[in-house]
Amino acid sequence: MPISDFILPEFDQEMANTRKVLERVPDDRWDWKPHQKSWNMSSLATHVAFIPSWAVDTIGKDSLDIAPPGAPPYKAPVASSRKELLELFDKHVSAARAALAGASDDHLLKPWSLLAGGKTLFTMPRAAVIRSMVMNHGIHHRAQLCVYLRLADIPMPGMYGPSADEQGVFG
Repeated sequence: MPISDFILPEFDQEMANTRKVLERVPDDRWDWKPHQKSWNMSSLATHVAFIPSWAVDTIGKDSLDIAPPGAPPYKAPVASSRKELLELFDKHVSAARAALAGASDDHLLKPWSLLAGGKTLFTMPRAAVIRSMVMNHGIHHRAQLCVYLRLADIPMPGMYGPSADEQGVFG
């Protein structure tokens, strides 16, 4: 069985769960943050929406330098509304899924590197990068966004079964 066939079912499930969370981000709380050192809700939600796009870079490039020497560092744009946030997320998920589905085992086992200022931060097989930096990293920030939503008293969606806000929904 191809490696992508192992990754794609989990990818699909986690992206569906992530979309449920992003659907709850309210336009009227865009600048809210739980602490002065925290990102505001729009910055965190946009980061979550962009993470799937990293799969395309991981499969399509041999490396990525987030602060290339002599050039400005990477700076992600911030969505201006929930509608735009969901459109970005859906676009990135679709492109990531297509890239994963089209990647051979040989390609997914080739090394990929993340750099900053020309210095290698890590090198791993592409499949491991997809699992750690796309899937796990995305789930980590999705969980942060869930905390934001809970602290802002926004009902939580169920992801692996009903949430406390959905207890009566299933029986």
